[in-house]
Amino acid sequence: MKKKDIRILLVDDEPDILEILSYNLSAEGYEVFTAKNGVEGVAKAKKKEPHLIILDVMMPEMDGIEACEIIRQTPGLENTIITFLTARSEDYSQVAGFDAGADDYITKPIKPKVLVSKVKALLRRLKEEEAPLDDIVKVGNIIINREEYKIINNGEELTLPRKEFELLALLTSKPNKVFKREVILDKVWGNEVVVGGRTIDVHIRKLREKIGDDNFKTVKGVGYKFIL
Repeated sequence: MKKKDIRILLVDDEPDILEILSYNLSAEGYEVFTAKNGVEGVAKAKKKEPHLIILDVMMPEMDGIEACEIIRQTPGLENTIITFLTARSEDYSQVAGFDAGADDYITKPIKPKVLVSKVKALLRRLKEEEAPLDDIVKVGNIIINREEYKIINNGEELTLPRKEFELLALLTSKPNKVFKREVILDKVWGNEVVVGGRTIDVHIRKLREKIGDDNFKTVKGVGYKFIL
Protein backbone atom coordinates (compact mmCIF):
# COMPACT_ATOMS: atom_id res chain seq x y z
CA MET A 1 0.00 0.00 0.00
CA LYS A 2 1.37 3.41 -1.00
CA LYS A 3 1.69 6.20 1.53
CA LYS A 4 -0.76 8.41 -0.34
CA ASP A 5 -3.40 5.70 0.11
CA ILE A 6 -2.90 5.47 3.88
CA ARG A 7 -5.33 7.56 5.95
CA ILE A 8 -4.33 8.78 9.41
CA LEU A 9 -6.67 10.47 11.89
CA LEU A 10 -5.22 12.69 14.64
CA VAL A 11 -7.51 13.45 17.59
CA ASP A 12 -6.27 15.96 20.18
CA ASP A 13 -7.68 19.05 21.88
CA GLU A 14 -4.37 20.95 21.61
CA PRO A 15 -4.25 22.86 18.28
CA ASP A 16 -0.44 23.15 18.35
CA ILE A 17 -0.03 19.38 18.59
CA LEU A 18 -2.52 18.78 15.77
CA GLU A 19 -0.72 21.29 13.57
CA ILE A 20 2.77 19.93 14.19
CA LEU A 21 1.87 16.26 13.84
CA SER A 22 -0.36 16.87 10.85
CA TYR A 23 2.40 18.82 9.09
CA ASN A 24 5.04 16.14 9.67
CA LEU A 25 2.85 13.19 8.69
CA SER A 26 1.51 15.00 5.62
CA ALA A 27 5.10 15.76 4.64
CA GLU A 28 5.73 12.01 4.69
CA GLY A 29 3.00 11.55 2.10
CA TYR A 30 0.14 10.27 4.27
CA GLU A 31 -3.43 11.54 3.97
CA VAL A 32 -4.06 13.17 7.35
CA PHE A 33 -7.32 14.21 9.02
CA THR A 34 -7.74 15.93 12.38
CA ALA A 35 -10.35 16.23 15.12
CA LYS A 36 -10.30 18.32 18.30
CA ASN A 37 -12.29 16.05 20.64
CA GLY A 38 -13.61 12.52 21.02
CA VAL A 39 -17.05 13.24 19.54
CA GLU A 40 -15.58 14.77 16.41
CA GLY A 41 -12.96 12.02 16.30
CA VAL A 42 -15.58 9.25 16.28
CA ALA A 43 -17.56 11.01 13.55
CA LYS A 44 -14.50 11.44 11.33
CA ALA A 45 -13.37 7.88 11.97
CA LYS A 46 -16.74 6.58 10.75
CA LYS A 47 -16.66 8.84 7.70
CA LYS A 48 -13.01 8.47 6.65
CA GLU A 49 -12.29 4.90 7.87
CA PRO A 50 -8.61 5.62 8.61
CA HIS A 51 -5.93 2.96 8.73
CA LEU A 52 -4.38 4.53 11.85
CA ILE A 53 -5.85 6.71 14.61
CA ILE A 54 -3.63 8.65 17.02
CA LEU A 55 -5.89 9.46 19.94
CA ASP A 56 -5.38 11.71 22.95
CA VAL A 57 -6.85 10.48 26.27
CA MET A 58 -7.84 13.67 28.10
CA MET A 59 -10.22 15.66 25.89
CA PRO A 60 -13.45 17.67 26.32
CA GLU A 61 -16.92 16.30 25.44
CA MET A 62 -15.68 12.70 25.10
CA ASP A 63 -12.34 11.34 26.30
CA GLY A 64 -10.12 9.05 24.26
CA ILE A 65 -11.03 5.90 26.18
CA GLU A 66 -14.73 6.23 25.39
CA ALA A 67 -13.99 7.23 21.80
CA CYS A 68 -11.77 4.16 21.36
CA GLU A 69 -14.49 1.86 22.68
CA ILE A 70 -17.03 3.29 20.24
CA ILE A 71 -14.62 3.06 17.31
CA ARG A 72 -13.84 -0.57 18.11
CA GLN A 73 -17.56 -1.40 18.01
CA THR A 74 -18.09 0.34 14.67
CA PRO A 75 -18.38 -1.98 11.62
CA GLY A 76 -15.42 -1.47 9.32
CA LEU A 77 -13.20 -0.03 12.08
CA GLU A 78 -12.62 -3.17 14.15
CA ASN A 79 -9.10 -3.59 12.76
CA THR A 80 -8.07 0.06 12.52
CA ILE A 81 -4.78 0.57 14.33
CA ILE A 82 -5.32 2.80 17.37
CA THR A 83 -2.56 4.29 19.49
CA PHE A 84 -3.01 6.68 22.39
CA LEU A 85 -0.93 9.85 22.57
CA THR A 86 -1.06 11.38 26.02
CA ALA A 87 0.93 13.01 28.77
CA ARG A 88 -0.54 10.55 31.27
CA SER A 89 1.84 7.66 31.96
CA GLU A 90 0.16 6.07 34.97
CA ASP A 91 -0.37 2.31 34.76
CA TYR A 92 -4.13 2.59 35.26
CA SER A 93 -4.42 4.90 32.25
CA GLN A 94 -2.51 2.45 30.07
CA VAL A 95 -4.60 -0.47 31.31
CA ALA A 96 -7.79 1.46 30.55
CA GLY A 97 -6.49 2.21 27.06
CA PHE A 98 -5.67 -1.40 26.26
CA ASP A 99 -8.95 -2.58 27.76
CA ALA A 100 -10.73 -0.19 25.40
CA GLY A 101 -9.03 -1.85 22.43
CA ALA A 102 -5.93 0.27 21.80
CA ASP A 103 -2.95 -1.29 20.05
CA ASP A 104 -0.22 0.94 21.42
CA TYR A 105 0.52 3.81 23.78
CA ILE A 106 2.76 6.83 23.13
CA THR A 107 3.65 9.25 25.91
CA LYS A 108 4.00 13.01 25.36
CA PRO A 109 6.18 14.88 24.77
CA ILE A 110 7.49 13.14 21.66
CA LYS A 111 9.62 14.63 18.89
CA PRO A 112 7.89 14.71 15.50
CA LYS A 113 10.62 12.63 13.85
CA VAL A 114 10.29 9.98 16.55
CA LEU A 115 6.53 9.92 16.12
CA VAL A 116 6.92 9.53 12.35
CA SER A 117 9.18 6.52 12.98
CA LYS A 118 6.59 5.07 15.35
CA VAL A 119 3.85 5.58 12.77
CA LYS A 120 5.91 3.79 10.12
CA ALA A 121 6.43 0.86 12.49
CA LEU A 122 2.72 0.71 13.35
CA LEU A 123 1.73 0.80 9.69
CA ARG A 124 3.95 -2.18 8.90
CA ARG A 125 1.20 -4.23 10.51
CA LEU A 126 -0.99 -3.46 7.51
CA LYS A 127 1.27 -5.66 5.40
CA GLU A 128 0.90 -8.47 7.91
CA GLU A 129 -2.89 -8.21 7.69
CA GLU A 130 -2.73 -8.48 3.91
CA ALA A 131 -0.87 -11.80 4.13
CA PRO A 132 -3.02 -14.92 3.66
CA LEU A 133 -4.03 -16.66 6.91
CA ASP A 134 -5.37 -20.09 7.69
CA ASP A 135 -9.13 -19.84 7.87
CA ILE A 136 -9.80 -21.81 11.05
CA VAL A 137 -7.54 -23.29 13.71
CA LYS A 138 -8.83 -25.55 16.51
CA VAL A 139 -6.87 -25.88 19.75
CA GLY A 140 -8.57 -27.91 22.47
CA ASN A 141 -11.99 -26.36 23.06
CA ILE A 142 -11.00 -23.15 21.29
CA ILE A 143 -11.68 -22.42 17.63
CA ILE A 144 -9.76 -19.49 16.16
CA ASN A 145 -11.16 -17.86 13.03
CA ARG A 146 -8.22 -15.85 11.78
CA GLU A 147 -10.06 -14.21 8.88
CA GLU A 148 -12.90 -12.82 10.99
CA TYR A 149 -10.84 -12.23 14.15
CA LYS A 150 -13.30 -14.31 16.14
CA ILE A 151 -12.88 -16.88 18.88
CA ILE A 152 -15.25 -19.67 19.86
CA ASN A 153 -14.48 -20.90 23.37
CA ASN A 154 -16.51 -23.89 24.58
CA GLY A 155 -19.21 -23.03 22.06
CA GLU A 156 -19.37 -19.35 23.03
CA GLU A 157 -18.36 -16.80 20.42
CA LEU A 158 -15.98 -14.06 21.55
CA THR A 159 -14.75 -10.99 19.72
CA LEU A 160 -11.36 -9.92 21.10
CA PRO A 161 -9.47 -6.67 20.56
CA ARG A 162 -6.86 -7.22 17.86
CA LYS A 163 -3.78 -7.44 20.09
CA GLU A 164 -5.49 -9.91 22.41
CA PHE A 165 -6.46 -11.98 19.38
CA GLU A 166 -2.94 -11.93 17.94
CA LEU A 167 -1.41 -12.81 21.30
CA LEU A 168 -3.80 -15.73 21.71
CA ALA A 169 -3.15 -16.88 18.14
CA LEU A 170 0.59 -16.81 18.77
CA LEU A 171 0.48 -18.74 22.05
CA THR A 172 -1.94 -21.35 20.66
CA SER A 173 0.16 -21.84 17.52
CA LYS A 174 2.44 -24.05 19.63
CA PRO A 175 0.59 -25.20 22.77
CA ASN A 176 2.78 -25.86 25.82
CA LYS A 177 5.71 -23.99 24.25
CA VAL A 178 7.10 -21.13 26.32
CA PHE A 179 7.21 -17.91 24.31
CA LYS A 180 9.78 -15.47 25.61
CA ARG A 181 8.61 -11.94 26.30
CA GLU A 182 10.88 -10.47 23.63
CA VAL A 183 9.52 -12.92 21.06
CA ILE A 184 5.95 -11.99 21.96
CA LEU A 185 6.72 -8.28 21.63
CA ASP A 186 8.36 -8.90 18.26
CA LYS A 187 5.60 -11.09 16.83
CA VAL A 188 2.58 -9.24 18.21
CA TRP A 189 3.73 -5.62 18.47
CA GLY A 190 6.72 -5.51 16.16
CA ASN A 191 10.31 -5.23 17.28
CA GLU A 192 10.50 -1.56 16.33
CA VAL A 193 7.47 -0.56 18.37
CA VAL A 194 8.28 0.49 21.92
CA VAL A 195 5.54 -0.46 24.37
CA GLY A 196 5.39 -0.37 28.14
CA GLY A 197 6.84 -3.22 30.16
CA ARG A 198 3.40 -4.20 31.41
CA THR A 199 1.80 -4.39 27.98
CA ILE A 200 2.05 -8.19 27.70
CA ASP A 201 0.94 -8.68 31.31
CA VAL A 202 -2.19 -6.56 30.76
CA HIS A 203 -3.17 -8.52 27.66
CA ILE A 204 -2.52 -11.88 29.33
CA ARG A 205 -4.70 -10.81 32.25
CA LYS A 206 -7.56 -9.99 29.90
CA LEU A 207 -7.17 -13.32 28.10
CA ARG A 208 -7.24 -15.18 31.42
CA GLU A 209 -10.54 -13.47 32.22
CA LYS A 210 -12.09 -14.28 28.85
CA ILE A 211 -10.60 -17.67 27.95
CA GLY A 212 -9.79 -19.20 31.32
CA ASP A 213 -7.04 -18.75 33.87
CA ASP A 214 -5.93 -22.40 33.66
CA ASN A 215 -5.02 -22.08 29.98
CA PHE A 216 -2.19 -19.64 30.55
CA LYS A 217 0.97 -20.19 32.54
CA THR A 218 3.50 -17.56 33.50
CA VAL A 219 7.11 -18.71 33.41
CA LYS A 220 8.72 -16.20 35.73
CA GLY A 221 11.50 -14.22 34.14
CA VAL A 222 10.97 -15.88 30.76
CA GLY A 223 7.50 -15.49 29.27
CA TYR A 224 4.16 -17.25 28.80
CA LYS A 225 2.70 -20.44 27.37
CA PHE A 226 -0.73 -21.79 26.47
CA ILE A 227 -1.58 -25.07 28.18
CA LEU A 228 -3.87 -27.69 26.67
